[in-house]
Amino acid sequence: MDDLIAKIVADTGVSPDVARKSVIIILKFVRQEAPADKVDDLLDALPGSREALEADGPGGPDGLMAAFNALTSAGLGMMQVQSVVESFGRHAREKAKPGTVEAIVASVPGLGQFV
Repeated sequence: MDDLIAKIVADTGVSPDVARKSVIIILKFVRQEAPADKVDDLLDALPGSREALEADGPGGPDGLMAAFNALTSAGLGMMQVQSVVESFGRHAREKAKPGTVEAIVASVPGLGQFV
């Protein structure tokens, strides 16, 4: 997961701490909202992601607006949310099985606006 965090920092200029918090929020959101098999494929493609989720504890944002609010509470400005999510999506597409990210995005209403 460190390479994902580094990519988000490089792409967006947010701090590593904010990038890490953002990644965990995004992962918790998709874990709750997207098909479990696709989320498992995504987590398998992002080394350290399962451990980060486990260390952060249960729960997560319930719905797209809650995820947006959690990201802004983690320190992102409104415009940075889109940049961070786009960076996450690009990295996930590079690492995950073909079609994994697209299936996740298609399964969550409104997510396509951000990824």
